[in-house]
Amino acid sequence: MYSNIHMPKGFKCAGISVGIKSDGVKDMALILSAEPAAVAGVFTTNQVCAAPVKICREHLKHGVARAIVMNSGIANACTGSAGMVAARDMAVETAKGIGCEPQEVFVCSTGRIGPQLPLDKIVQGIETLIDAADAERVQETAEAMMTTDTRPKVSSVEVQIGGETVRIVGFAKGAGMIEPKMATMLSFITTDVAVEQKAFQAALKKAVDLSFNRITIDGDQSTNDTVLALANGATGNQALNEISDDWGLFVEALEKVCHELAMMIVHDGEGADKFVTVNVVGARSDAEADLAARSVANSLLNKTAWAGEYPNWGRVMDSVGYSQAKVDENRVSIHYDDVQAVVNGMRTDVAQEELIKVVSQSDFAININLYLGEGKATVYTCNCTEEYVRINVE
Repeated sequence: MYSNIHMPKGFKCAGISVGIKSDGVKDMALILSAEPAAVAGVFTTNQVCAAPVKICREHLKHGVARAIVMNSGIANACTGSAGMVAARDMAVETAKGIGCEPQEVFVCSTGRIGPQLPLDKIVQGIETLIDAADAERVQETAEAMMTTDTRPKVSSVEVQIGGETVRIVGFAKGAGMIEPKMATMLSFITTDVAVEQKAFQAALKKAVDLSFNRITIDGDQSTNDTVLALANGATGNQALNEISDDWGLFVEALEKVCHELAMMIVHDGEGADKFVTVNVVGARSDAEADLAARSVANSLLNKTAWAGEYPNWGRVMDSVGYSQAKVDENRVSIHYDDVQAVVNGMRTDVAQEELIKVVSQSDFAININLYLGEGKATVYTCNCTEEYVRINVE
């Protein structure tokens, strides 16, 4: 699927199986920069967070990275002091293998909460990953990140910076336990452009707010959410910051990669077969519009209605009403795509068949106007089917 994509200059990657998962499924990945790279990171806001998240937050203070090493299958969350030791050892062993300081290695895990990592397998895997790393092993790397994902997720963009073609390549995994603020969601973004670290951190945070923080599969926020971005400057440009001529081009490309990866996550939602965009306008503020949109997007009643291709606008009204946004029911309008179902808080005379036609599509929008102000927000979500239950009973 991604055999035609190769890493930005100065980066290599690999994905292998070390036996964390059964049947030889890939379960460890490495992203490696030949030179120290500026690093930016955004992490879960869950008060219960995994050992690797704690390690990454600590290492981010140094602002420089050489590698990201990750495993799938076990989250290394709620694992106490032993889990912290395992996460640190992953960084230490990787650092030994590539010749850098442990704080230049970022560690990530995803999978089941509770079990301890099989550190012996992981240490052996790190050695194999370092030997196997190559600029063209994008597909294998993306596959190794997957848990309940049905397909790997990679986005690649090229842009002209300072007269040179630079590349941004991003990886992501995630299909369930998804409502980032900042899901078992991981994303790793690499670029060969040089960027000042503080500016890079601000740009990544904004890009995440516009993308990963706009999606929800099931309203559950994970212990392991991590987005890491590395910029190694291999193209030789003068380091970019907010006042650079090409800053806007770089930020636009970064946001595009993040947005594409976020949309891939929603399209791959566990058991989902419908992609739903919830737009809210006319709120008193953007924050209140966001509250209303998330309330609609996370409603299990709405999600199951969409799965049954049942345009129950009453459920939408209900979920807007119990959100923390200010609502005057006598002003609310609701459209399914461009078909109006509600005007002034009451149903229109549109034929039910017209609404069913909209929600029978694999991709549709619910557009809500509160008519109270200028606030607006968009949240991307999906339906909830029986398959979601089957996936999550294990």
